[in-house]
Amino acid sequence: MTEISWGDFEKVELRVGEIIAVDEFPEARKPAWKMTIDFGAEIGMRRSSAQITDLYDAEKLIGKQVLAVVNFPPKQIGPFMSECLVTGFSNQDGAIVLAVPDQPVEKGLRLV
Repeated sequence: MTEISWGDFEKVELRVGEIIAVDEFPEARKPAWKMTIDFGAEIGMRRSSAQITDLYDAEKLIGKQVLAVVNFPPKQIGPFMSECLVTGFSNQDGAIVLAVPDQPVEKGLRLV
């Protein structure tokens, strides 16, 4: 494991957002959803692609709060431009389990 400084950690903008739209992503190499996430007034809306179809149905993702890195540069994923990185954990089967707050919090709050 590589150690980082506190200053390195402070550079990462991990914010909570609410998923407001989920679309299919048939062009993806691995099954994935295209999501629109609301990070509140300061950051606004961002889009992301996530390979979470094993555990999450599109309808059940709407309204879910997620933790995402919002200060990476946009990344082209096929025909889709991803504007943030939704975080999660790979379980024993390799499926991604989303990193989420265990209680509702205000959109846009930064992980501290």
